[in-house]
Amino acid sequence: MEPLSDEDLVVRYRSQTDPRVAERYLNDLFQRHQGRVALWCLRITGDRNSAADLAQEVFLKAFRSLDSYRGDSKFSTWLYSITRNHCFNQIKSRSTIPEDLAQPVLEDLVDSAPGAQSQLEQEGNTRLIQELVRGNLTELETQVFTLFYAEELPLDSITRLLKLDNASGAKAYIVSAKRKLARAVERWKAREHRARP
Repeated sequence: MEPLSDEDLVVRYRSQTDPRVAERYLNDLFQRHQGRVALWCLRITGDRNSAADLAQEVFLKAFRSLDSYRGDSKFSTWLYSITRNHCFNQIKSRSTIPEDLAQPVLEDLVDSAPGAQSQLEQEGNTRLIQELVRGNLTELETQVFTLFYAEELPLDSITRLLKLDNASGAKAYIVSAKRKLARAVERWKAREHRARP
């Protein structure tokens, strides 16, 4: 017998009158998606404890909102939309950028000037990138930037995921973010240069 689809599990959960059986359908949904939701949260937050807490919050939010799932899209799409929004709300409230963003961003932004990379490393890559992103990018640029560098999603996927309707999609936001961050790095390097005795 073929396993039930996510959508079938939701239908059965809704129609079930026995709470113990209904709970089994929820548990099946949880087991299927727990790993990916937790991984998404980890990549967004960069912290295992925060990611575990966020994943729990996502599932609580999803299960409390299960009646709002209309079946217009796949259940997983609906669930990952909740995950994405919840994680980005956390990023916005805590103004953090995952640690694994620092290295690829620095490789893209820092020129080959002698010592520039080691200066940035001494200052703390993650902290610096967090400050630069927080101080220079819009919320949407931060979302696209994080999905592209931390989640390693292709630009066309980000465009669809965030429902971007501009002509260039997510690429325009990456170009804009990199331009803003490159200028911010230049300003930072100029300040560092002036601060030297």
